[in-house]
Formats: sequence, C-alpha cells, structure tokens
Amino acid sequence: MWNCLADGKEAVVQFYIQMQKESRTVFERLRHEDMLKKCKTPGGVEITVWKWLRALIEHEVHHRGQLYMYLAMLGVKTPPLYGLTSEEVIKRSV
Repeated sequence: MWNCLADGKEAVVQFYIQMQKESRTVFERLRHEDMLKKCKTPGGVEITVWKWLRALIEHEVHHRGQLYMYLAMLGVKTPPLYGLTSEEVIKRSV
C-alpha cells in the first residue's frame, strides 16, 4: 500500500526542501576516506559511497527527465534547465 509522505503541492515542495537539507547535512560530514568505504543500498547491495552518491544524482536526473517528458505530453511549457533552450542558443550564435 502506498503511504503519502506529503499531501498537496505546498506539502510536497516543503517535504522536498526538508529532505534536501537533511541530505546536505549528511553530505557535508563526509570525509575523503568515507567516500572510499562501502555502504549498503536499500536493496542490500554493497557499493562504494562515492558511486552511491553518483547514482543518487543520476536517479534524480532520470526523474527530472520523466517529469519534463510528461509535462511536454500534456502540452505544459517547461523552463529550460540551463537558462536558454537549444533553439535560443542557436538563434543567438548566428
């Protein structure tokens, strides 16, 4: 059964912000030697900490891409990720 961690847009945004803060607190404490240790994923797989952190970033990027795709399918215009769209970069470089 699905458990709701946040109900409604504002609660979801606040939950995301809180999780970012908690993650940052953990990441800031990591030392170089910690990055070379092994940790267990929620699936029970052992992985080097720095590889696990890289996987977390890749996972977030994947879901961001999914959101952009679904919004595009619904006809919702999304902001460019890096300030300009590819079309705007091409137009300005001519």
